[in-house]
Amino acid sequence: MSKAKVFRVIGEIRKPNLKSPFKKEVIAVKPEHAVERVYAELGSRHRAKRFQIKILNVEEVPLNEIENPLLRKIVLGEEEVGEQK
Repeated sequence: MSKAKVFRVIGEIRKPNLKSPFKKEVIAVKPEHAVERVYAELGSRHRAKRFQIKILNVEEVPLNEIENPLLRKIVLGEEEVGEQK
């Protein structure tokens, strides 16, 4: 069974009146799954078709470099995030 990893997907949305860069971190097993998830989320949120979303880079993120605080908490657990009790 494969273990899920965190991937950072970098790209841009190209619509007729909009060119917006994005950087999104997602949990996936393979880079291909991360790209599919980004297509689904951005397509839903911004009403963009797949041909309007240009993926520039997909990279696996080391656990200590995760920027999204929610993903960091999910992957590392509460005690390693630095919560104070």
